[in-house]
Amino acid sequence: MKGLIDSTLREGSQTVGVSFSLEEKKQILTGLFQVGIEEVEIGVATSLDQDLSELIRFAGERGGSNRISLWCRCRNNDIDYAASLHPDVLSLSIPGSDLHIQKKLGWDRRRVLDTIGRSVARACSHDFKMVSLGIEDATRTDMCFLEEMVQKAVKAGVQRIRLADTVGIVSPGELAETVRKLKAQFAVDIGVHCHNDFGMATANSVTAIDAGADWADVTVLGLGERTGNAKLEEVAGYLAIRRDRVYNVEFLLPLAELIARVGSREIASYHPLLGSRIFHCETGLHLQGLERDSRTYEPYPPERVGASRKLFFGSKIGRQQVKDCLSYLGVYGPKSLQDRVLNEVRKRSVDLGRPFVHTELISMVSQVDR
Repeated sequence: MKGLIDSTLREGSQTVGVSFSLEEKKQILTGLFQVGIEEVEIGVATSLDQDLSELIRFAGERGGSNRISLWCRCRNNDIDYAASLHPDVLSLSIPGSDLHIQKKLGWDRRRVLDTIGRSVARACSHDFKMVSLGIEDATRTDMCFLEEMVQKAVKAGVQRIRLADTVGIVSPGELAETVRKLKAQFAVDIGVHCHNDFGMATANSVTAIDAGADWADVTVLGLGERTGNAKLEEVAGYLAIRRDRVYNVEFLLPLAELIARVGSREIASYHPLLGSRIFHCETGLHLQGLERDSRTYEPYPPERVGASRKLFFGSKIGRQQVKDCLSYLGVYGPKSLQDRVLNEVRKRSVDLGRPFVHTELISMVSQVDR
């Protein structure tokens, strides 16, 4: 794996109701750099976007190894305009499925192949550090034609192929198989762009990486068309914590909070890696395990992502927690006392409609008739 490509400023901006100001884009860019994302796609190569040149200048002044890329149609004017802005990477895009080729463009396959050859060659004639070709709707593209498209692009000089699961219909196994086939045939980087229509964007991205993909697209909070894209916080968080990839996960929450604020989003309390309640626990057996060794029921320390553990005691409390409370109070009664306290705590929790924190539990246990 060579890195992640964040597309919050391009794909994320296509989310209904989301629009970022130039200053907000700079803040997002800074946050992405802090996390350590290798490449940031900042927008579409068009003169209608007046922020592109300033964002490229801003990124350049900051320095570092993070690359800036632009998404671009396979049109000569757009390619030449992108070259005038001097991004590091140009990401061309063209459809691959017959549905898109015929219904959206009114073309045939031959015209697509000719356009790939001309557009990639033109892009390679400029001074981009990398030319990438994104194949839109790749997961609904005939495999033989997909291979023809890649072959045409590679011959013209492309350095990366970006496979888009445009409507989020591929499974992890299917995508992995496609990646393996292309990696076996072509000496070119492979990237994936996964949508989340069936809730599998993160799984698809990680599985594609395991199958040999060099790049995976992500967006903060999964912003994007319809149900969005693979979530940066999930993919980067998983790769950092489980695969020792160097991403600064402590910056994920501040970045997500920024996006939530400027993009009018909400971070769910149980959102993976970010939610305010992901390290809350009430179940008796789990409480017992956490109190003895937190690794029993937590995949990583809460401090890793700027969170904290909070234990609750209520209708799910177990006898061990009651016994510990009685011991804390210096009370060593018979099992019947433990049962009485256990039933009282559970009853009061149900009556109040909430569990208790530890100090409340101690106070309640101390008041139970012994």
